[in-house]
Amino acid sequence: MDLSFGPDYEVFREEVRAFLAEAWPADRGTGEPEPGAQRRFIAAAAERGYLYRSIPKRYGGSEQPFDPLRETILTEEFERSGAPWQLGYQGVGMVVPTLLEVGADWQREKFIAPTLRGDFVWCQGYSEPGAGSDLASLRSPARLEGDTWVINGHKIWTSDADSATHMFGMFRTEPDAPKHGGISYLLLEMDQPGIDVRPLRQLTGATHFFEVFFTDVHAPADWIVGERGQGWQVSRVNLKHERNLGGGSLVRNRFRRLLNLARRTPLHGRPALEDPLVRDRLAALDCHVRCLETMTLRKVSATYNDEEAKVGLPTLVNKLYGSQVNEQLVQLAYDLIGADGLLAPTDSSWGGGSGERSNTDWIDEYLYSLAGRIAAGSSNIQRNVIGERGLGLPRDLRSGDVRPRS
Repeated sequence: MDLSFGPDYEVFREEVRAFLAEAWPADRGTGEPEPGAQRRFIAAAAERGYLYRSIPKRYGGSEQPFDPLRETILTEEFERSGAPWQLGYQGVGMVVPTLLEVGADWQREKFIAPTLRGDFVWCQGYSEPGAGSDLASLRSPARLEGDTWVINGHKIWTSDADSATHMFGMFRTEPDAPKHGGISYLLLEMDQPGIDVRPLRQLTGATHFFEVFFTDVHAPADWIVGERGQGWQVSRVNLKHERNLGGGSLVRNRFRRLLNLARRTPLHGRPALEDPLVRDRLAALDCHVRCLETMTLRKVSATYNDEEAKVGLPTLVNKLYGSQVNEQLVQLAYDLIGADGLLAPTDSSWGGGSGERSNTDWIDEYLYSLAGRIAAGSSNIQRNVIGERGLGLPRDLRSGDVRPRS
């Protein structure tokens, strides 16, 4: 089986590698780069047509023809180099594509370009206490008073809420409608009276997540994306972009770092890589990573051949499988670092770039990997969707369902 992209695409890969070697050199260090350096790099990459490819130039994108093979090469090479993709994932990766698909023209004009530049930083107001996996149970109300939405309630597990300038969220605007039909997708500014952001201390010791309390918070009436009461449908557009997580190249780069860890870590007087039990676990993991890479390529192939029906379900499977593989991978890293696993983790980047990190950074990644079962839809929900929509299994029992008697 020939899995190469062909000579023309390999020329493109070499062009991308040469650009990255000059614009984002590997010896720049593994710490968090200063924002100015990221902005300059991203602007240069967008000008070359490497980033923001699907976004029209009028909104600040590079407006390139759709080519999933080039997109895949860019993903692989940027992740291999550890170069930044965007300034703020939740804005660029979720709000922007949602506005492009279902937003009003004026919303695209107002919000997209500042988001790409990093001037607008977004957080997601979805989950609430008692409304996590069952998101449609959310209760935070928004009522329309004249030309303003007045918002109250409580959101939780809100990433980056302390630094966000804006929020995209789901709020109950039709209290008498069925729970899926009474929700609207609203945008709002975070710097206003009535918003109380409180940190949630994580297992890693960091405070990446927050809870947000709303007391008579205002948003303009036209800051609604899609129709009133249609927020659930808009969120489906939103989440299909969020679930493009756990790609093969991201996990492959983390596996390379794991191999380097095994090479430099002593075990019984020799490098851990020479231990037969460690080698056995590494070989099994390599097989899983290769499967994930192949599944990713299958999705790319279906996209390239315009077979949309073959893309949706594999995306769900990739997300579920990718989080499982990543968890096994960092578990082995955690086993290899031994007593260092008792050290306090650092509040560092937990991304999958190619740069080497300290053992305490592996602790961060190990602890954070547990969140992979929850992020972008819990693993149990993913299994239900895959079983029902993909395998045609009977619908899982919900609250209030009556099981037929045998």
